[in-house]
Amino acid sequence: MKKKMLSVLLAAAMTMSLIGCGSTADTATDTTETTETTDTAAEATDASDASTDATDASADSDKTYTVGICQLVQHEALDAATEGFKTALTDKLGDKVTFDEQNAAGDAPTCSTICTTFVTNDYDLILGNATAALQAAVAATDTIPVLGTSITDYGTALGVDDWTGTTGKNISGTTDLAPLDGQADCIAELFPDAKNVGILYCSSEPNSIYQSTTIKGYLEEKGYTVTEYTFSDSNDVAAVTQSACDNSDLIYIPTDNTAASCTEAINNVADPAGVPIFAGEEGIAKGCGVATLSISYYDLGYKTGEMAYDILVNGADISTMEVQSAPNFTKEYIKDRAD
Repeated sequence: MKKKMLSVLLAAAMTMSLIGCGSTADTATDTTETTETTDTAAEATDASDASTDATDASADSDKTYTVGICQLVQHEALDAATEGFKTALTDKLGDKVTFDEQNAAGDAPTCSTICTTFVTNDYDLILGNATAALQAAVAATDTIPVLGTSITDYGTALGVDDWTGTTGKNISGTTDLAPLDGQADCIAELFPDAKNVGILYCSSEPNSIYQSTTIKGYLEEKGYTVTEYTFSDSNDVAAVTQSACDNSDLIYIPTDNTAASCTEAINNVADPAGVPIFAGEEGIAKGCGVATLSISYYDLGYKTGEMAYDILVNGADISTMEVQSAPNFTKEYIKDRAD
């Protein structure tokens, strides 16, 4: 009966207009489908037109570019960001750009090795996909332009206390931070009768710590009792998830890379326990959650690629380029798991 009531509540809540969750599009499908807003479609059209013009312009030059891509780990969100980045540059430069794409398999020291190789090879630009990858690229060079993507908070990632949006150095990029106050509003809308919320994340990911600390305050303001459950790596994900399920009415998972690569293990514990998970991004939601307020990582990567083009071809000063945010957020839920 409780599961049936949860399904009805989710279906009803997610189809209502979001009051307090920002401007979003609601979706409810057998998996998860993101409904693009009219603004996004218009931006995509404009981007396509601009890409065509840029490709024509670049055809007059014989200059070629090599871009190194260091991705922390393979999972849906980061994969989409890398793909969007490559597509944006290829749209604009065609075969005048080549990529050296490397995956660190979740190991931060490997990110350092990869980025050092990029610097040794004197690549034209480096993309750091996820915090550890960005940090490795920043440590490897202070001259080659470094762009980050899938970074939640640049102040935290770069150790800058008075973050203003620009670095003054060879670093910029895009942030995947969803409105945490909006996510807290969505949790309260979907689970008004819950008492205890467990936040599940990897303690070695600074951006997850930032998200947990921030949303914990919002949730406590709404009357929830919030407890953090942290794992150090993938080896203890299942055990920590079990502890969270034993003591929580629902679980929140931020945009955490380790959690994103372990959604099957998390779902194998949470699903039998009947404990719903609200996720910080749609990849985690697909793997183990019931709902999310998320961004499109492909679009985020595409925007990062446009920034790269501006740096490489137009000579834009990366030190003064503001870190860019996702233009839209989408409210989604996973129907079969909610049922």
